[in-house]
Amino acid sequence: MKWKTLFSDGKTNRFIESVDRLLGTVDHSVLLFKEGVQNYLYDDKEGFAGNLATMASLESEAGALRREIESSLYSRGVMIRYRGDIMRLLERFDHILSIISNDLIQFEIEAPNIPQDLRKEFVKLTELATMAVESTIPGTKAYFTEPDKVSETTNRVYFYEKEAVKLSQSIKRTVFHDMDFLKLSEKFHLRYFALHIEDLSKAAVKVAEQLSVMAIKRNL
Repeated sequence: MKWKTLFSDGKTNRFIESVDRLLGTVDHSVLLFKEGVQNYLYDDKEGFAGNLATMASLESEAGALRREIESSLYSRGVMIRYRGDIMRLLERFDHILSIISNDLIQFEIEAPNIPQDLRKEFVKLTELATMAVESTIPGTKAYFTEPDKVSETTNRVYFYEKEAVKLSQSIKRTVFHDMDFLKLSEKFHLRYFALHIEDLSKAAVKVAEQLSVMAIKRNL
């Protein structure tokens, strides 16, 4: 997808192309996270190992793209007005990628025992959290093309985040109130993983908040 440039030349320059590629990497990582959690829950060890390897590659690719974008920001004087906000936006996306990578690694290291009765809930929680992140992508593109429409897309982020929090709380309540067969240490372990998946949706909200501020400034 080509965007109209933020500036007056009307061209899709290298900066815009780099941001577009970074968002593509975020989108790929989100899909990988959903697949990785499902592979872990349903004991597809080979698939999960592949998810870990691919995520490491995507994280490296995202780092290179971020450096490329930062270089463009500092080499174009016309972008001074937007530089700080765009850098903060990049940091928010970097945090999302870190959460995805760290969560998958923690599944591999700690190997939590998730009861069969909770697997569908964990899959749904992952879907809600990743949908919050996915909703930041059109919002980011809208900032560069039609900033008036940023709120239309970011509103979805807040919706999915609220649903993720509600489901995470429901999972934790079930674990501590209804699963007497679990040891207390196992309950804490399950709470920990529910919380960290939920945190992905909260990181998406941070992106939405930053985009809202940026859209307001563009209209001043």
